[in-house]
Amino acid sequence: MKIPGFSFSLKRAVGITAAKQKFARSTGIPTSRAGLERKVGAMVLGAILGGRKKRK
Repeated sequence: MKIPGFSFSLKRAVGITAAKQKFARSTGIPTSRAGLERKVGAMVLGAILGGRKKRK
């Protein structure tokens, strides 16, 4: 039975989440799967298209 509005995360309590965030900010390498795929995809497209950037 869950208590509404209350959640607990073991990773957050131990400090894993904060360590991952600190690593990602200091190195510029995302630690999430989606972030890493986005970064690698952008690098591949940049290499293929010659480093063009989107303009607004």
